[in-house]
Amino acid sequence: MSDGYDVLLRDGGIAHVRPLRPTDREALHALVDRSSVRSAYLRFFTGGRNTAHAYMDEITGAGYRGHALVATVREELVAVAEYIPATGDDDGRDGDGRRDTADLAILLDDAVQGNGLGTLLLEHVAIDAAANGVRDLVADVLPENQTMIRVLRDLGLVTARHTGDGTVRVDLDSSPTPELQAVVEARDHVAGRASLTRVLAPRSVAVIGAGRDPGGVGHRVLRNLLDGGFAGPLHPVNPKADQVAGLTCYPAMAEVPGEVDLAVVAVPPEHVLEVARDCAAAHVAGLVVVTSGFAEAGRRDAEGELLRVCRSAGMRLVGPNCLGVVNTAARLNASFLPHAPARGRVALMSQSGAVGAALLERLDVSSFVSVGNKADVSGNDLLEYWEDDEDTDVIALYLESFGNPRKFARIARRVTARKPVLLVKSGRSGAGDRAVRSHTAAAATPDVAVDALVRAAGVIRLDSVHELIDTARLLAAQPLPRGRRVAIVGNSGGPEAMAADACERHGLVVPELPDGLVRARSAAAVGNPVDLTADALADEIGAAVSALAVADEVDAVLVVYTPPFGSGLAETRRAVAAATRDADKPVLACVTGHDGLIDGRVPSYAYPEQAVEALAQAVRYAEWRARSAGASAGVKTVAGGVPATVSTTAATALADTASATEVRAAAREIVRAELTARPGGGWLPPAAAGRLLACYGVDLAESAEVTGADAAAEAAARMGLPAVVKAIGPVHKSDVGGVRLGLGSPEEVRRAYEEMAERIGPEMTGATVQRMLPPGVEIIVGGVNYPAFGPLVMVGMGGVTAELLADQSFRVPPLTTDEAVEMIRELRCSPLLYGYRGAAPAAVPALAEQVVRIGRLLEDLPEVAELDLNPVIVTTDAAVTVDVRIRVTPCDPQPSPLLRRLR
Repeated sequence: MSDGYDVLLRDGGIAHVRPLRPTDREALHALVDRSSVRSAYLRFFTGGRNTAHAYMDEITGAGYRGHALVATVREELVAVAEYIPATGDDDGRDGDGRRDTADLAILLDDAVQGNGLGTLLLEHVAIDAAANGVRDLVADVLPENQTMIRVLRDLGLVTARHTGDGTVRVDLDSSPTPELQAVVEARDHVAGRASLTRVLAPRSVAVIGAGRDPGGVGHRVLRNLLDGGFAGPLHPVNPKADQVAGLTCYPAMAEVPGEVDLAVVAVPPEHVLEVARDCAAAHVAGLVVVTSGFAEAGRRDAEGELLRVCRSAGMRLVGPNCLGVVNTAARLNASFLPHAPARGRVALMSQSGAVGAALLERLDVSSFVSVGNKADVSGNDLLEYWEDDEDTDVIALYLESFGNPRKFARIARRVTARKPVLLVKSGRSGAGDRAVRSHTAAAATPDVAVDALVRAAGVIRLDSVHELIDTARLLAAQPLPRGRRVAIVGNSGGPEAMAADACERHGLVVPELPDGLVRARSAAAVGNPVDLTADALADEIGAAVSALAVADEVDAVLVVYTPPFGSGLAETRRAVAAATRDADKPVLACVTGHDGLIDGRVPSYAYPEQAVEALAQAVRYAEWRARSAGASAGVKTVAGGVPATVSTTAATALADTASATEVRAAAREIVRAELTARPGGGWLPPAAAGRLLACYGVDLAESAEVTGADAAAEAAARMGLPAVVKAIGPVHKSDVGGVRLGLGSPEEVRRAYEEMAERIGPEMTGATVQRMLPPGVEIIVGGVNYPAFGPLVMVGMGGVTAELLADQSFRVPPLTTDEAVEMIRELRCSPLLYGYRGAAPAAVPALAEQVVRIGRLLEDLPEVAELDLNPVIVTTDAAVTVDVRIRVTPCDPQPSPLLRRLR
């Protein structure tokens, strides 16, 4: 954090936050001089500014023991916030010298008060204090300073107020709370939306580089703005022209009259930085740089400098190397697209200009942003903006990379509770990082991580642009289905049968319809699918659709029509439109060979499979939204990081009785000790792995580590027979003959150890001896930690077939018990756990608890790079881990998710 980071303010502006430096002394004195006498009085409790100036000398001096952050706006220092840890010598503080209490203070430039900067700095100071072990922050405030009292009260931390000695003392607990997370997200949302309002709904636009040549990019942008009917002032900027497209042309931004919200930059790459600085001087709010030749051409430094210029000036940057931006509601087409996008209810972001242009040929949009190199504005920013956009019902994203996937997941989960978010993410075919060696890490490729991340957030991930178009049309035009029951009606039995087959493949239900629900000619089949025959006229199809649209027996209606039979295409489309005008359930059509919309609201697909795939996506999204709403209403409480329902045993006592903080502290100490011994990381010894699992209450079979054949025999005799011997050293022991089961005597154990050592050689450093457990279902529970994506939990078919069968389910923790059970049910092998062929059901709740616990471990310990519990033997009354592999590695601490900042 030595260089700091950029943050968004409530009004959409940008500030830079960093630690205080001794060299800030002069800037701090200037801040005091700009502050009003009242502001200085409210901060320092004395008249004049002498005390303030003296204090600025103190905090930039060598003896300063506080922690301070400063903020700059347009490269001018405008705020300083600090906390000063107490010592045993401080008034009434802890006599033992503990530094868990600190004094809190802040000074803001009068010019930036009211834009949320003070609240943001106090948030960040509190987060830093908590990270440094300072729990209690104390702010002494004059009673008349009601603004500061309200800011502290509304910060989101637990507070207490005490009045006395002419001041109000506000005590704040710096420990993160759900309330703090909620208000931080709300403030981030307000700031993010404000920062893009003048980009996507500008009052005025300048096009820099607009020339007379109709084929030039700048001219095409200007022409699109004019032809689209943008109502605000338009300013072409070009030093070589007096007029362009009938508009007065200005030689430079400094000559443009009035304020400019948005500048579109279409100049050669070598001139872009100069233009950006001119825009910064003119106080432009946002830049859209369509010029290419930056990071994509190897000029990363130039792109970094462009971003620095924009951030320093408080400008948001779209691009570079992009097509531009469109807002059909605002009649803004600031792009060089060849055709004007049609107005619709889908907001579209594309990282690829070519893909974006292709999508706009088929989708009607509320707005479109081509982010290009994504130097600044990203999908996360646009989700924040579109969440509250009244003109947007569906959000569609084409991404080639994630900038901040964890933040994407947090924002998307909130947005998808209100609006569907569709994602096509390229790069599914990557082989992933195969240098890792555990079963879980081999299966959990980066693309699997993306799947789990977006699934947890309720995002609809699609494989192709075609699927995105099909699904977006349905979700934008029709209500969500209330269930999985589908009525299929039409004039062609073959395509209807294909639709029914597709429904079955996607888990949709085609129920038998009650007699008399659909009235049709005698030759028709009305059971479902409803085949009205090829001779059915448009009014017959319309009547059947009308009956099904109000029937309680179905949740969606799929109309299948093959032209030109019956009354023909035009008449049939009119009949379907009339029959669905008041429908409160989704109605969609398959008009063979024809994609589009009927009456602008009934999506029509060329083939039955297309229609059913789109409907299945809508059904799954509706179900996720209902589950998410239910989960938000009441989640099971968790004590010590594990479900409170777990029974206490000797192995689980710490996890079940200790606080979450104590659990994490004990676990982190184990990891710290191992990384101290081996700074580069590596696989934990079995004993250390067992202690780590015990912190989280994971049941591990009793084991003994031995380093010789005689010791192995003695351990087996002590623990009981039959015994199991497993080699220590090889990662995949079974592959090298490192596992021997069912050993019935100490002599068999001794011989097994000797044979194993001879076969494996020096790689074997010892063995683990366990008592043979009763037979059960072998399951693998595992996890990985990706630096970018975070932790991922896996459950699957275990044992030696774990990778061969690839029967696995993944989720992003934290998990509830219900979510863990859902993971288990997704496995193809799950019938084995639920009483397959008359067998007694296995202890699925116990297995689910293990999955939840492993999720908490991975969340708490980012140093755990990969983990396998394989197998976990699930019997009728328990789920016991018999083998564990955990690899730890040093890692940089992740920024707090509560720390509002731009990437």
